[in-house]
Amino acid sequence: MNLILLGPPGAGKGTQAKILEEQMGFKQLSTGDMLRAAKAAGTEIGLKAKAVMDRGDLVSDDIVIGIVSERLDQPDVKKGVVFDGFPRTPAQAEALDKLLASKGQKLNAVIEMKVDDEALVKRIVGRYTCAKCGQGYHEEFAKPKQAGTCDVCGSTEFTRRADDNEKTVRDRLHVYNTQTAPLVAYYRAQGNLHVIDGMADIAVVTREMSSVLSRVKA
Repeated sequence: MNLILLGPPGAGKGTQAKILEEQMGFKQLSTGDMLRAAKAAGTEIGLKAKAVMDRGDLVSDDIVIGIVSERLDQPDVKKGVVFDGFPRTPAQAEALDKLLASKGQKLNAVIEMKVDDEALVKRIVGRYTCAKCGQGYHEEFAKPKQAGTCDVCGSTEFTRRADDNEKTVRDRLHVYNTQTAPLVAYYRAQGNLHVIDGMADIAVVTREMSSVLSRVKA
């Protein structure tokens, strides 16, 4: 089964993809991870990507599709894949459809994790982690039991990601919403778009996703 997760940064795509890996044996495919792996492996398409990235340029759709094609030929993806962060445009979506068809496969479902922008900004801007053990917290939703002390290791040092600030988050949301609107329309027209509430608790989102996949299988 081949699945796409759509959703802005912070919507929880990575979390749900990991759960699908654990529960169903799917492999999460992130374009960033695939590009880095192809570069490290020194494949022909990987070397092309390296040359482009070393110049600081954006990798072309042809190179990205080539790397996806290589990845789909590897044995660990036989049970299915979850595309995370790809495709980003209708042109990439069309290229992915053609690629899958050439391999005798198809895209089984596209799940959009719908979020409220304002709630998502609040969710991301408020998060922080223990600098020692990496345990995650949130200013409102997941505070340490004792203020200023990590529940796991007892450290009193915490850190935040540099890009977890309101301006950066809003900019990323704007880019995502601008790019994804035509992509959502593309998959809705194909009849394989499913929308779930990405703001719900993790367990609820997982159940909704499982429900979608069970209907797709049937």
